[in-house]
Amino acid sequence: MDSRILKVKIKGDSMWPTFNDGDVITCEHYDGQSVSVGDLVVFTHPFKSDVTCVKRVKSLTEKGYFVEGDNPDPLASEDSHNFGPVSKDAISAFKKE
Repeated sequence: MDSRILKVKIKGDSMWPTFNDGDVITCEHYDGQSVSVGDLVVFTHPFKSDVTCVKRVKSLTEKGYFVEGDNPDPLASEDSHNFGPVSKDAISAFKKE
């Protein structure tokens, strides 16, 4: 298996309806590649170092990526609305969408 490919298991409902709890997605190891609005990023939660998050990039800012879950319920996702933009250094993997 290519060491640049990572399998990531979705936990929770923040990415519903695109992904369900328990789905496994294939991502590419991130080492500075270009990430665009609409792509998925995998990163360590800024305030919970033991939590890995999967969110969609909604916009690019000077401070990093503004990310959101796909779930239309605003209470279903802890994302940039809660912790601000995610720095590029925090990203471990991504998936082009």
